[in-house]
Amino acid sequence: MNESVLRGALLPELREKRPMIHCITNPISINACANAILAVGASPMMAEHPAEVAEIVRTAGALLLNLGNITDVRMESMHTAAQTAWKEKIPFILDAVGVGCSAMRRQYAETIIKDYAPAVIKGNYSEIHALCRAEYHSRGVDTELSLTVRDTARAAVRYAQEHHTVVLASGKTDIVTDGDQLYLISNGTPMLAQVTGTGCMLGALCASYLAVGDACDAAVTACGMLGICGEISERNCGRRGTGSFAVGLMDALSTVDSQFFSENIKQEESSIENL
Repeated sequence: MNESVLRGALLPELREKRPMIHCITNPISINACANAILAVGASPMMAEHPAEVAEIVRTAGALLLNLGNITDVRMESMHTAAQTAWKEKIPFILDAVGVGCSAMRRQYAETIIKDYAPAVIKGNYSEIHALCRAEYHSRGVDTELSLTVRDTARAAVRYAQEHHTVVLASGKTDIVTDGDQLYLISNGTPMLAQVTGTGCMLGALCASYLAVGDACDAAVTACGMLGICGEISERNCGRRGTGSFAVGLMDALSTVDSQFFSENIKQEESSIENL
């Protein structure tokens, strides 16, 4: 990872270039994702009709595909979008929501990964284990609490090596690896899990930074940014609750600068040899 990431270099670059980020995501979090992209300085496009996604992808700086709440139409659109991004060399992130609890989702994700090589594959600890182990199964879309950082890092590194991609495993400690380098980011607060859509927002932030940086740098920056902003919001909202926290999170995303980022990111580089 470039040292510029620790200086928050992608933050001002994104605000200066304002790339369009095309998102095909779920209606549960679509508003949160769009607002997060706007807050950090990019421009969201949330189009998903199969007849128009190819045309729109061609003009995008990066693409986000999110498997939450998938439908036949959304699956068709995501396939077309991934194919177009691959042909046009536009980087994209696949957020593998729910692959641990549905064989259909897992098979669909595996097809996208095999055929179109996403720059980043994102999931929580359970979802990353599900991609790595055919026998793994979880209930719902939340992380299984028994999964450890070490076990998930080992699985993520192996998967990144096999598929020549960057894996982002989100959790209390976020894990980012390209198969050679391994980064652990420990910013954040449990309140992030109390607001619907923050996991999807992490994917949207990663797509935004992917438009201006390489995949590993974008993933680390996104993890640090969401975690830091969650910490700020928790401090500011006090006991007012999750509604105030959600508003404060968006405020922080729109105001944190590169200096504050570099002073507050909790990022550790780890050796894959120790796994």
